[in-house]
Amino acid sequence: MFYHSGKLQYEVRVDNPDPVFAKYLQQAIGGVEGEIRVAMQYMFQAMGARGDSKYRDMLMMTATEELSHIEFLGHAVALNLQNAPLDAQEAAATDPVVGAIMGGMNPRHVLSSGLSAMPVNANGVPFDMSHVYATGNIGADMLANATAESGGRVLASRLYNMTDDKGMKDMLSFLIARDTMHQQQWLAVIEDLGGIEACMPVPNSTPESHEAMEHSYYFLNTSIDEETPQGVWTNGGKAMDGRGTYTAKDKAEPMGQVPDLGKARPKSGAQKEQM
Repeated sequence: MFYHSGKLQYEVRVDNPDPVFAKYLQQAIGGVEGEIRVAMQYMFQAMGARGDSKYRDMLMMTATEELSHIEFLGHAVALNLQNAPLDAQEAAATDPVVGAIMGGMNPRHVLSSGLSAMPVNANGVPFDMSHVYATGNIGADMLANATAESGGRVLASRLYNMTDDKGMKDMLSFLIARDTMHQQQWLAVIEDLGGIEACMPVPNSTPESHEAMEHSYYFLNTSIDEETPQGVWTNGGKAMDGRGTYTAKDKAEPMGQVPDLGKARPKSGAQKEQM
């Protein structure tokens, strides 16, 4: 069950409406780095969470917060579209600069939504849920969530740098701060589960007898031109899961056979020369 307050989670103020920036803000709503993505990701992870209920609770609470972000970002889009020209004559009569702005805005903000937000990215492509990751494995999901929040914080930081509007900068500074917390909380779950060594490899429930461990800890150089990059992952460092030591194979040697499927079967639609 969800409850809704009539007030936004955070104040949204636009000092100088900018229809082009409204288009950019759509990425924070319906882009792969956006709020629809993380709201749905956390919600579906929560619905599939097994084990300690505190993890389900934090996922659902954060999913609900992300819905709040969609709401105030949608209001920000609408406020930025407030003075957008509705036809070419209006744009030309107002100012050449306004006409240029109209040329850079998303025309669907006029044609489809009546100067309001849509569930699309900055290119107008609807979010299709293909980037919602919910595996049922708490370790895999927490790592995916930290990555999602990292991408969101990158986007919010870029949007912050693309506007001079004080109201928009204030709103985006709030989003940047919340992305900071959400990154930290998902990584804190990893710590709560015993840390990265205890959680890895994911899933840590797979028996070692099911894994060809002689292949688990070498870096494979597949380049014919470049030397093996030097780092802890190639030169004897301890693996993060505590089970092995990193090594490197300087040149990849194929271990499989030449793939040969033999003759084509009759009635398979192949050419007779293939049979």
